[in-house]
Amino acid sequence: MNPEEQLIQQRIEKIRQIREMGINPYPYKFNQKNHSSEILEKFRGLKSHEQTKEKVSMAGRIMTIRLMGKASFLHLQDETGKIQVYLRQDDIGEKSYNLFKKFDIGDIMGVEGLVFKTKAGEISIWAKKIELLSKSIRPLPEKWHGLKDTEIRYRKRYLDLISNPGVKETFILRSKIINSIRNFLKNKEYLEVETPILQPIYGGGFAKPFITHHNKLKMKMYLRISNEMYLKRLIVGGFEKVFEFSQDFRNESIDTTHNPEFLAIEMMTAYVDYFYGMDLLEDLMIHVCNEVLGTTKVKYQEKIYDLSKWNRLTMVDSIKKYLKIDVEGMDANELKNFAIKRKIKLVGMRKGELINSIFEGLVQPELAQPTIIYDYPVEVSPLARECKNKEGYTERFEMFIHGVEYGNNYTELTDPKVIEKRFKEELKRGEEGDEEAHPMDKDFVEAMEYGMPPTCGTAIGMDRFIMLLTDSSSIRDVILFPTLKKLIFHEKF
Repeated sequence: MNPEEQLIQQRIEKIRQIREMGINPYPYKFNQKNHSSEILEKFRGLKSHEQTKEKVSMAGRIMTIRLMGKASFLHLQDETGKIQVYLRQDDIGEKSYNLFKKFDIGDIMGVEGLVFKTKAGEISIWAKKIELLSKSIRPLPEKWHGLKDTEIRYRKRYLDLISNPGVKETFILRSKIINSIRNFLKNKEYLEVETPILQPIYGGGFAKPFITHHNKLKMKMYLRISNEMYLKRLIVGGFEKVFEFSQDFRNESIDTTHNPEFLAIEMMTAYVDYFYGMDLLEDLMIHVCNEVLGTTKVKYQEKIYDLSKWNRLTMVDSIKKYLKIDVEGMDANELKNFAIKRKIKLVGMRKGELINSIFEGLVQPELAQPTIIYDYPVEVSPLARECKNKEGYTERFEMFIHGVEYGNNYTELTDPKVIEKRFKEELKRGEEGDEEAHPMDKDFVEAMEYGMPPTCGTAIGMDRFIMLLTDSSSIRDVILFPTLKKLIFHEKF
């Protein structure tokens, strides 16, 4: 039996002994009235040895224990922080103190008592009553001094939250960022909506979907890769400003900026074009930074980015600026040779696809400061509207910070015949083996035939945006339960 198994057996024996004492080690409730941070803030002005007459009642997990005969110290950690507790047998009674001796680090307990400040200057609770709220069986990892193993941190997030208090702050900030965006849009009279996650036809982006089967309907279905196609249907139906926090799924690789399940915010606005969308997203990011961080200057990976200052470049101009070449004056063969020479991964051989590959391979990594790149080739933008005076390009833009893309946006294509033509082109690509080609969606084309007003669609990859604002180097650090390889368990249950 290894040391951990021995500890587990010892704790199971303690549970048996506690039950013999007539005490339930897993009670139904506790009258929690206070949190550690509230107590520490309220009584921070106490003098050493000063004790209040105000009774407090809090609960949390035991993180340290110091047994000293008939008096002991421990630290309790709750949702808001950690506080010291002082116990004496004379105060809580012999039975309760004997119960306390069976407590372990990791147990959850409740305490009622008076607040005082120790000689060392630490605000503490002088216990008058204690209660066991949950007896832990497994010991906390690495003697509870901070869980370091990255794989375990992601796989067992509950231990990560217990052992690393800063992790909890990241997810509190995540919630504040989402709420800030929601309030920003509602103040601009956007309506929040919900659209299907399980879809008969996936669409709204280039991605390989997750496929499932509906038994009753006897049909193949897909987890959505985007909610875009349904939001457009709502614009057709008469809504003018809608948004949705969309949990999307893409059957793709996993790396520091990609997780198969991710959160996006998608907005549709009628009667505007992509320049409105650029202004909207800039304003949104400025608002969130100011409200959540108190500044638009964000520190990320030791660099400072000011989200109140955005550069704007067309894709062609960005290539001219960073690579000193004019891709518009080059034919497909010249572009291909250039890309091969620079060892760029190619996705498609049409001219627009080659231009996009060159941009993504060589220019995007250089876009450190906040930058909007607009006017994308039509070949890589099947649902975007073509530029008014620029043949072969569309009114599409993406936002980049630290070389990372934060959202795909464009003036929506509203001509149903052109949409159908684009779908057919994508269908051909799919027949040629492109697993990320956009499928034909006849119902969507039919909806568009009823008429859709001029519209701009805008989106932000929420997990990446949260990474930026929390200075997190991996997307797994901002997703509570990221997708991980399944472990194989050999135990028999």
